[in-house]
Amino acid sequence: MIVSRPKNRWPLVPLSTLAEFRNGVNFSKANFGSGIKVIGVGDFQNNVRASFDNLEQINPEGVVRKEHLLKNGDILFVRSNGNRELIGRSMFVDGLREDVTHSAFSIRLRFISDTCLPRFYAYLFRSRLIRQALSLHGGGTNISNLNQDILGRLEVPLPPKPVQYKISSILAAYDDLIENNTRRIKILEGMAKMIYREWFVNFRFPGHERVEMVESEAGLIPEGWSVEPLEGNLSVLETGNRPKGGIASFSEGVPSIGAESISGVGRFDYAKTRYVPVEYFDKMNQGVLQDRDVLVYKDGGQPGNFHPHVSLVGDGFPFSQMVINSHVYRLRTTDRTTQDYLYYHLSSDETLKWMHLHGTGSAIPGLARKDLLQLPIILPPKTLVQRFDNFAKPLTSLILITARQNQNLRITREYLLPKLISGEISVGVAEAVAQSV
Repeated sequence: MIVSRPKNRWPLVPLSTLAEFRNGVNFSKANFGSGIKVIGVGDFQNNVRASFDNLEQINPEGVVRKEHLLKNGDILFVRSNGNRELIGRSMFVDGLREDVTHSAFSIRLRFISDTCLPRFYAYLFRSRLIRQALSLHGGGTNISNLNQDILGRLEVPLPPKPVQYKISSILAAYDDLIENNTRRIKILEGMAKMIYREWFVNFRFPGHERVEMVESEAGLIPEGWSVEPLEGNLSVLETGNRPKGGIASFSEGVPSIGAESISGVGRFDYAKTRYVPVEYFDKMNQGVLQDRDVLVYKDGGQPGNFHPHVSLVGDGFPFSQMVINSHVYRLRTTDRTTQDYLYYHLSSDETLKWMHLHGTGSAIPGLARKDLLQLPIILPPKTLVQRFDNFAKPLTSLILITARQNQNLRITREYLLPKLISGEISVGVAEAVAQSV
């Protein structure tokens, strides 16, 4: 299986002469617990590099051997999944500081040749050239599964190692900026959530010393505050829809936001975006998003395991035009509160727990509309809500600006990747562009 020869005319060699492969470990629900972290297909998302912070753990006894442990420089591939779009997706292992393994639905590649720089090939495997080669082998737009034999027969370019280093350094510069921005987003959102919690959960708001606490259905709250169902404080609560028979395209039309894509402000998994045809969008009378809409994950997941997510979209982020599908609620408030206050209320630990406990359904768990409307919301005086909004809204706006910067960085990186590898853009030109970012 040959990848289209790049203009650079680098030699093409079978991947089996450069690397060795191993499938991940098989385990059952009985193994879940603690002991060793494991990377599953759900941890790939659209990550270039693996993250080790929020991985599931399993008891390694009788399951994980030394040869199953990952090393820095390894590359993981999705081997098998119900979603054909995910098969063949890859992720680079770097920054390991503890024992981590990977599930049987993935394949580990480890280079055995010193002519290879793993990070360069981590980028190469995410390029259009490789995806096209894998798809051709699979006989269609998407391969149905991946195995060690397919990977071993893949012929890949072998540029001089200094060139590999330069190309990977250029692309890594964009990744570093994206990671720095992502950390900044988390810090900014954390600041707003901290103030929300201090004022509206711990009730240590400005001037709290002079306010009496009184009984309510939610326990003690400051005098003059109220606890009411969410229903009376919403002007809009609706879901969206998608065309019958599924989505016409994964790359054209108007983005349709699903529950799997949203998590907080400014964090979005673009790899999972699907689209509705423009002509369908033009006829939609619900589910069309506007600036500052709050989104709530409506249903999905395993039976008895509903985990709600909440997000807030901004003007132009993540896309200039957007709709939601039937698995997402769109919420807008009345003038009694604000969109930012609503978002931070819904994304608080207490409210997420409430939604989790009220998630029902034996086949597909989810949060029914009638239950969401009864969700209790604490209503402080409007002057205090506005004071919070004056603090939170600039932070949220800065998050969205930073997220758009990340969006542009990803677009530039994905533009450069195939052109550097094919030779359409010289390394020197790309280095100059990267230094100016």
